[in-house]
Amino acid sequence: MHEKIGEHSLWHVPVLGTLHADTILTTWVAMLIAIAFFWWLGSSYKTNRVRKTQATFEGIIQFLSDLAVGTIGPKGEQFVPIFVGIFLFIWILNEFGVLFIKALGLPFGGSPTADLNTTAAFALCVFFGIQFLAIRKSGIKAYAHLFKPYAWLFPINLIEEIARPVVLAMRLAFNILAGELLLFVIATIIVSNVVVGPVNISVISAVAPIGIEFFNFLIGTIQAFVFTLLSIVYLSLATADEH
Repeated sequence: MHEKIGEHSLWHVPVLGTLHADTILTTWVAMLIAIAFFWWLGSSYKTNRVRKTQATFEGIIQFLSDLAVGTIGPKGEQFVPIFVGIFLFIWILNEFGVLFIKALGLPFGGSPTADLNTTAAFALCVFFGIQFLAIRKSGIKAYAHLFKPYAWLFPINLIEEIARPVVLAMRLAFNILAGELLLFVIATIIVSNVVVGPVNISVISAVAPIGIEFFNFLIGTIQAFVFTLLSIVYLSLATADEH
């Protein structure tokens, strides 16, 4: 097997420097698929007939809406489209790893969210967006919580604040990467014809990818939800009213 985990095809772009070409291409493909799908979903509302797809996605939107409003309060309703977009787009990127696109020799494939560059960008967008909203609401007082309950705890509180985007990025990237690593290990065992005594481990392992892919699908869904949930919680903490 010539594929290496963590290895990326590269673009060398003036000013921007070295970019992970496969990650960018896969993200663009995912964006096109998402736009096409939601265009199709939106066009289905031209008729009065209610489809299962509509009911499913309306259920997802309603769930995220209840979560945002329940956590942030009535003002959280205005942010529901953002959280829905975060969840669905990250979910699509996560599930790209379930498809064996790289095995076809195409210049894209795998989960872009297994690349720390992608998850760091998402986390920083969320972090700076929350800082902007907090400052718009309370001005410089938005950072008063860094000195509570005691002023001497400021360094610790500051580290905790800065750690939030780091935790968001690393949790998502490493969970998705772990799923791809597990599949890579199983694939290596299958092609290596591993025999232990009378037992051919490679033959037995041939059915494992089915279970691993199902596992990766669940992990991708859970991690998209966790990222969205933490974003909601962080926004709630940053914009909470003082009592």
